[in-house]
Amino acid sequence: MGFSIQKSTEPNLDHAIAGAASGFTTRFLCQPLDVIKIRFQLQVEPISRYHVSKYRSVSQAFLLILKEEGITALWKGHVPAQLLSVVYGMTQFYSYNVFMKILQQIPQVEERRHTIQFVAGAGAGGMATIVSFPFDTIRTRLVAQSNNHQIYNGILHSCSSILRQESPRTFYSGLLPTLLQIAPHTGLQFMFYGLFTDIYKKYISGTDTSFYNSMLSGSAAGLVAKTIIYPFDLARKRLQIQGFRHGRKGFGKFFQCNGLVDCFKITVKEEGVQGLFKGLVPSQVKAATTTALHFTVYEQVLLLLKIL
Repeated sequence: MGFSIQKSTEPNLDHAIAGAASGFTTRFLCQPLDVIKIRFQLQVEPISRYHVSKYRSVSQAFLLILKEEGITALWKGHVPAQLLSVVYGMTQFYSYNVFMKILQQIPQVEERRHTIQFVAGAGAGGMATIVSFPFDTIRTRLVAQSNNHQIYNGILHSCSSILRQESPRTFYSGLLPTLLQIAPHTGLQFMFYGLFTDIYKKYISGTDTSFYNSMLSGSAAGLVAKTIIYPFDLARKRLQIQGFRHGRKGFGKFFQCNGLVDCFKITVKEEGVQGLFKGLVPSQVKAATTTALHFTVYEQVLLLLKIL
């Protein structure tokens, strides 16, 4: 399979197709969790049942969004999100396969297989991020705005508005913290996935990667990796809404900063260290679910393509 340290026999195109299918399926099923996570990340006020804030818990946020904006709000920004996921998934798994083939030329590679998986995953994550980042910025802007105070009427309108009122550089706002987050995050995902699949095959089943192995290993890998890099994810979202004050009307205090370091400083000063992990719980649930689906769908589609 695509994550074995043994030489991959599948064409690079198969990995790209399987990655695109994986990204599409995962995004469609997990978009509501992403919407809630982003709303949490962008809220300056504490996320607590004992504080007068707009969003106070996952269940309360879910019900409030349904009440104020309707069920479609849980899939807000879904079109650019799907474009993001398909492009990202396709680029990620294609790049990972290419990097693995290159790294497999290293002598005694079997002894360093998890390190190799981390390096290849980090490189693949960086490539996929650069290619797909404009879709992420648009998606974040669409999710961040309220249905009651809409600034953008869709993906094309948001693109034209950003180009007209801001600049093309806006599409890459927050790229640095994203790369600092995504490269090690993706590397950790692939490394932990390889590690957990090895443990599963050693202690539970000696067969090659199965559906249950992919689900369990992917879920654990996603949970661990997301927790490690979470502050960078929060900083990325906050940087992407700079210059978008009017679209955040009705969501509480607007968070304003000048760059990654300033974002961390202001967050810790105003919200404490725990502010860097705001939205962590829905993010962990999302990470465990999406990573499990991501790897499982990828593996199953790759198997199907081999049969065809």
